[in-house]
Formats: sequence, structure tokens, C-alpha cells
Amino acid sequence: MKQQVTELLIQVVDALKQTGVLPQDTHPKIHLENTKDKSHGDYATNLAMMLTKVVGKPPRDVAAMIIEALPSSDVVEKVEIAGPGFINFFVKEAAKFDVVPDVLAKGDDFGKCDVGNGRSVLIEYVSANPTGPLHVGHGRGAAYGASVANVLAEAGYEVSREYYVNDAGRQMDILAASTWLRYLEVGGASLNFPSNGYQGDYIVKIAEELWHQHDDAFKVDASEVFDGVAADEVKDADGNVISGDKDQHIDALIAKAKALLGAEKYEIVFQQALTVILSDIREDLAEFGVEFDNWFSERSLMDSGVIDAAIEKLQAADKIYEKNGALWFRSTEYGDEKDRVVVRDNGLKTYFASDIAYHFNKLERGFDVLIDIWGSDHHGYVPRVKAAMQAMETNPDALQVLLVQFAILYRGSEKLAMSTRSGQFVKLRELCDEVGSDAARFFYVQRKSEQHMDFDLDLAKSQSNENPVYYIQYAHARICRVFEQAAEKGYVTGVDPSLADFSLLTSEHETDLATLLSKYPEMIARAAQTYEPHQVAYYLKDLANGLHSYYNACQFMVEDEALRTARFVLITAVRQVLKNGLRLLGVSAPESM
Repeated sequence: MKQQVTELLIQVVDALKQTGVLPQDTHPKIHLENTKDKSHGDYATNLAMMLTKVVGKPPRDVAAMIIEALPSSDVVEKVEIAGPGFINFFVKEAAKFDVVPDVLAKGDDFGKCDVGNGRSVLIEYVSANPTGPLHVGHGRGAAYGASVANVLAEAGYEVSREYYVNDAGRQMDILAASTWLRYLEVGGASLNFPSNGYQGDYIVKIAEELWHQHDDAFKVDASEVFDGVAADEVKDADGNVISGDKDQHIDALIAKAKALLGAEKYEIVFQQALTVILSDIREDLAEFGVEFDNWFSERSLMDSGVIDAAIEKLQAADKIYEKNGALWFRSTEYGDEKDRVVVRDNGLKTYFASDIAYHFNKLERGFDVLIDIWGSDHHGYVPRVKAAMQAMETNPDALQVLLVQFAILYRGSEKLAMSTRSGQFVKLRELCDEVGSDAARFFYVQRKSEQHMDFDLDLAKSQSNENPVYYIQYAHARICRVFEQAAEKGYVTGVDPSLADFSLLTSEHETDLATLLSKYPEMIARAAQTYEPHQVAYYLKDLANGLHSYYNACQFMVEDEALRTARFVLITAVRQVLKNGLRLLGVSAPESM
């Protein structure tokens, strides 16, 4: 309906051009909004106020001219001028139900649109360091990224989903060293585990498997490992550091591991830890309903020489200079607060160097739009990445960085900790085991990604109207149950919608549901353009509320066959749209609950 009214306004503009009221070069963008107050009709436009300067008349006079030029329509009941010059459209009651057969004809495809116009999008999300299992803090980025990708695909974009595997750098060396030290403990060594090592039980399990597969092949005397190593950090009772340096300590242990094991054995330990954890991550994400088209290795950037090539290109453009033995990128020239190191004085390349090469590689693969989903703590990283893209003469506007606040998990009034390094965290799989994947996926995306979120475990598990995902899924199951009961009574439920007499649907609940159904496609387009899947969640809550209110107010299995048929067709369309919307959020649409 909204599109039909918009087309009427486009015809009006063309007509006013033909009569000379508007200049031929007038091309106003038609804004047609849903009204919030039913007394103001169904739609409103500010077109008259947009054209008042061009026409040279007051907005209300221009509005009157627009109304006079409106073609006749089977959709519009009446048109009114409101306020300073708004035009309100009242849609015919019967026309509101035109959406119902459209929903049923398109089925799973209802809501798809061509906003994306086939543009290619690479969306990268989660990309958690493979140094430990996914925890609930990662879950929000996973749910949000997957839902954004689904909405974009629904809106006509060609979407590729990618996980960037940070399998290089210092954190991975800390992981390998932590695994080896635990391996030595499994072999009977007594040692003081570094405070800056990875503490979780999962490290012990990897070490035990390493011992099981290789026996004592990597065993050395613990005293040799710690000989000459800088002292670890020591704190007093109040948590104040009184001696030692945890970073120097762990870095020295990494160096010892590489020296004592040699390159080949160190790589075996490294790969054991990486393989186990990455496999764990893949499995958890699959169980969470999050799949990727590509897993991109940071190491591949190094092995292929892409990082070196990117640095050389920036050097040739005089965007990199040497200082104190290190190479620095001139990011201040692009608005960053300070220049950034790309190669340290010891010759090691920074994460930033990898990121420059990675984003250049993305564009080299031919994508029109790059979407990165990062934790909100990385907000300061955005300007320098965009600066590097600009310096490499690529379009920095092609990159959209969407920030996600980590969710804070509560059980009752208890706040649950999340720290991969300390090993104190709730795994994503534990969350899904407790509340279910459906509840977890929905709760993560029901707010704007950049908003703070408290995840209430007790609410997510409750079977009540206060639990939004239960409330929505119950609406779908409730419709399924209606049809089960209808079949038991011998009523026909799978009716051709063209046979339904929608003029019999006169209650406010019915017209409200039809209006909500008509808003679904435009909501999908809007959610795609703003990267806001929470709009889908809001919509589904409204649609479920409309269904439950309708169920409580009206009987579906009435004696009047024509009325019963019309109502069955209407709720069939509601069921289809509930299913479509839940699918975009990665949530199931159960037939019974």
C-alpha cells in the first residue's frame, strides 16, 4: 500500500511539471511515513512543504494543489491537509488486506527487496583470537553479525561472511608457551605458572592431549626453562605490584620455548593449541547457528607476502618513515591522534600492519562494501584503519565499522565474570546449554548493538510474556495449534487466499494485523540500510502482540464458513511473517510449545 501511495505522489509531481506549476528539473524525494495516530490516517507526507519555495505559495496551498492533482485510486479512501501542510492519507479498509495474499504467494520470500541492488558485501565478525573458547562476551558480536548478514542478503545484497583468524603475533605465542608449560606439568614438572599466561582448564586439556600424542618429545628440565628469565610480577595483599614485570617474564618464556624446542617442535605445540581451540570455536558457532563462508588466516598474509607488499606501497607513497629503528605510518595526516608503528625496532610486524594488509586484500577481492564488526573497546582503532585505506588510494568510505558492546551476564543479582586470560568466564556453549540457542540469539540482538546490555539469564529461561522470544515463538505455535484443532473438527485450513472474503474482517484487531503485515518489507529495507537487526526484533514483538490480542478477542473456529476462512487465511499470513522474521535472527519457529 505504501508503495502505491508513493506512486500516486510521483504521478502528481509529473502532472504538476506538465502544467508548468513545477520546473522540469524538480526532483523531490518522496517521503511517506506511517502515522502514529490513527486519527491522522495511515500515511503522511511533507511533500507540500518541500515544494513551497519552488511553487512560491504557502505549504497548505501547495498541499491543496497536490490533492487536486491526485489520480483516482482503489487504495485511498480520503486525503486531508494537517498542520502546517502535511498531507494525510486514509487507506480503504478493504485495501489493507491486499497484503495477505501477497504474503502467502511469496511465502519465505515475502519481505525480500532490492535495496542492495546486488552490491557485494564482505562482513567480518566474531574474529575472536583463537586463544580460548568463545565466551558470552563474544556471543553478542556473533549474533549481531549473523543477523546483519541475513538482513542484508534479504535486502538484495550479495553477502560473504568471513572470520579473521588471528593466528599470528604475541598472543598466539603466549598461548603456545602456556600450553608447553602445562605440558611440562603433565610430565611431572613443578613450576610457577606465569601470571600473564593463559590460565583456563582448557589449556591443561590441550597439554594432556599433547602428552598423549607425543609422550615426552617436548620435555625439558623446568630449571632450564626458567634459568635467566626475568622475574614475574609480585603483588601485595592490596593488589599493588611490588616487584617483577609480567610482560617481560612471559616474553622471556616465549623466547626460551622457541630456543629449547627449536622451530619444528615449537610449531607442533603452536599448531596443537591453535587447532584444538579453532575447532572448538567452529563447533560452538555452528551450534549457535553462525556459519562462515571463509575463515581467513592472518598467517596467510605473512606467508603470501601481502603485508610486505602493503608496507612497500605505503613507503613508496612516503606514508611510512623510520624512527628509532621502527617503521611508522603517518596516520596523523589523516586525523589520527598519533602516528602508528607498523614494524617494531626488533623487526616484528604489528597487528596494525596485518590489518592494513587484510583490508587492502578485501578490496583487492572486489567487494563493494566492507563491514567490520568490532567490540566497542576498539573504537579508537577505526580512524587509523580508514587512514591506511586512504593512504593506499582506496576508498575509506567502503569500510563500515559497526561497534558492539559486550553483554554483561547476570544470574539473579550476580554478575558473572568474563576474562579469557584468567580463565574466569562463562562459555558461549554454557549459555546456550542453559537458556537455549534461540533465546541467546534473540536476546543478543533485541537492542542496538552499541547500547549497553545486561543479559538476564532468569528472564531468558522463563516461559512468560515477559520473555520476548518465548512470547513471539508462542504466537507462531499458537497459530499452528489453532489449525490442529480446526483439523480435528473437520474444518479446511489450507484455503486458497483468493477465495477469502476479507470484507468480513471488520474488527480493529484484524485491520491492525493487516497493517503490520504490510509494514514488514519496508522494515527489512530500513534495517538493512541502518545495519539494525533489532528492528526485526521490535517488529516481531509487535506482530506477536497483535496476534495474541486477536486470539483473546475473537473466535477463529466460528460456524460461518466464509468468516472462518478469512480469519484462517489472515493468521496463516501472520504465521508466515513470524517465521520469516525469526529466521533472519537465527531463531526457530516452533509448531508446538
